[in-house]
Amino acid sequence: MSGYASLSLWHATAGDDDLTPRAPLAGDADHDVAIVGAGLTGLWTAYYLRRADPTLRVVVLEQEIAGFGASGRNGGWCSALFPTSWSRLVQAGGEDGALRQHRAMQETVREVGRVVAREGIEAGFHQGGTVTLARTSVQLERLAADVATAHARGLGEDDERLLDAAEASAVLAADGVVGGTFTPHCAAVHPARLVRGLARVVEAAGVHLVEQTRVLRIAPGRVETEHGTVRAAHVIRATEGFTPSLEGHARDVVPVYSLMVATEPLDEATWDRIGLSDRPTFTDGRHLIIYGQRTADGRLAFGGRGAPYHFGSRVHPSYDAEPRVFADLERTLRQLLPQLGDESSGVRFSHRWGGPLAIARDWAASVGLDRSTGLGWAGGYVGDGVSTTNLAGRTLADLVTGADSDLVHLPWVQHRSPRWEPEPLRWLGINAGLRAMTLADAEEARTGRSSRLARLMAPLTGGH
Repeated sequence: MSGYASLSLWHATAGDDDLTPRAPLAGDADHDVAIVGAGLTGLWTAYYLRRADPTLRVVVLEQEIAGFGASGRNGGWCSALFPTSWSRLVQAGGEDGALRQHRAMQETVREVGRVVAREGIEAGFHQGGTVTLARTSVQLERLAADVATAHARGLGEDDERLLDAAEASAVLAADGVVGGTFTPHCAAVHPARLVRGLARVVEAAGVHLVEQTRVLRIAPGRVETEHGTVRAAHVIRATEGFTPSLEGHARDVVPVYSLMVATEPLDEATWDRIGLSDRPTFTDGRHLIIYGQRTADGRLAFGGRGAPYHFGSRVHPSYDAEPRVFADLERTLRQLLPQLGDESSGVRFSHRWGGPLAIARDWAASVGLDRSTGLGWAGGYVGDGVSTTNLAGRTLADLVTGADSDLVHLPWVQHRSPRWEPEPLRWLGINAGLRAMTLADAEEARTGRSSRLARLMAPLTGGH
């Protein structure tokens, strides 16, 4: 396999895909639609464009290989989670619009499942839902309030329900469980197999996919690359955490790193003690986000925030590894699941990796198309992109082709986030926010009460 196999567990277990790069752009070219970025946003957009109109000439341009970024390295949660706060959605589309946005996300999980089945993409897709554990009384109170709020907004018991300690432990036998919540609207998936399989499907459908081609700048009607210029009536930016590297887009989003670890495959006796028999994804009620899944090949893949933001929105391969954060993640998972044993004699971890995700200044994901220029965009998923990219791709396809669908009237469509502050304010603020979430968890552990610091930070971190 190529050196790309070292990017993550997912790339290393991509099956019979040797990750060999496709040819770069051969020179100047003309297309109807040019998509910058061969992650899930770009590939889903290409997929639905060709289904809507097989005559469209679509090109996808990628600097590395399809699935190089977050699309191939994430936690494998294809979920109905949506990063934009309820209040912002209500401002844009009213209570009905906000509820339609969340219902659209639920349907998107099912749509991804339909596509992988229809196209024969072997990505280990299984919709087992998500369990969120409460391991303190404060966390349980917060989760109970979240469920009550969801129900008041029009979601029902079938969408999200509260679990008592026995019910939650029956799903995942973690240490110190006092309750939890469960939603069926999530599937576990092997992300690299999903994005790489999708790349093969769109290529077979007639999309021109070029790799090893660095895009220098985008403008109305053209994409300038190191190998030539692509002219197109519509240009779609689908670059997520790598967006700041494009000329003129340095402050559109910030790249924040999320890191992951994975165990060796566990034996059935260990799984009998742990649970996760239906492969639900899992997290708990702490403020500093953690996330995990039982993989199709019997591992625990587990990740979380905590890595620093790098000055100037820099993205570099060396930032994919933070030994301190990796050690914290492994320790956290062993504390959560004592069944794994201790570091010296217990289950071993086989993989460590990371990568950047994108956060807009108002923590609001968006998708849109400027009809006057032909420039389109999607992103700012804050780590909830495995499913949201599919919704973005369907929406962009409708916007480009002019279809007057329900999707183009959702409240996130045509939203414009403000730009981030210049440095050093950006560096100071983001890293202070990351540190605050760690301190908020420590505050709750010490006081047994809901963190005042977390409440103060909520408006700055996309709080609902």
